[in-house]
Amino acid sequence: MTIEQKEIILPSGKVIVIKSALPENALSIIEHRTITSGETDFLGRYPEEVNKDVDFISKFIQDIQKSPDEFMITAFDGNRVIGDGAVTHLRNNIKYRHRAYFGISIQKEFWGMGLGTAMLESAISNAAAAGFDQLELGVFSDNVAAIHLYEKCGFKSYGIQPRAFKLKDGRYCDDIIMVKFLDA
Repeated sequence: MTIEQKEIILPSGKVIVIKSALPENALSIIEHRTITSGETDFLGRYPEEVNKDVDFISKFIQDIQKSPDEFMITAFDGNRVIGDGAVTHLRNNIKYRHRAYFGISIQKEFWGMGLGTAMLESAISNAAAAGFDQLELGVFSDNVAAIHLYEKCGFKSYGIQPRAFKLKDGRYCDDIIMVKFLDA
């Protein structure tokens, strides 16, 4: 599924474009994921775990473009990917098809500027338009800024997966599971 392109003006006046990724953006997406995975522990991967296979990422983008309801939301500063998100099926079984999962990463230099809000609002509206009844996500329990963003956009916590993540330094972190009902 392709989403409608949208321009976001940051407080600095910089124009960021939010749109669907194209297969030719695969390398920039890999670079973005490598950067963000090294900037924070709030993602489920470390930089060395990022899939760096350009052909694989290009094919994933092609496949998601063909989907009638799954989509990517990619933020561009010029040609450089600075934000990456996706709405995907939780599972493709009939009993699960009303549920979608959302994940997002934004480069640290763009935190706190409204980009996350814009990307999340786009995800919510496009997921509803695609026919999903609810949007779900997981967030590290100590990611206060992200929790605030999700709550501001109408997500509610419905559970905690204790010790969901084990960091390299041996610390554990809980995963707060959140949902937003789109059909209400």
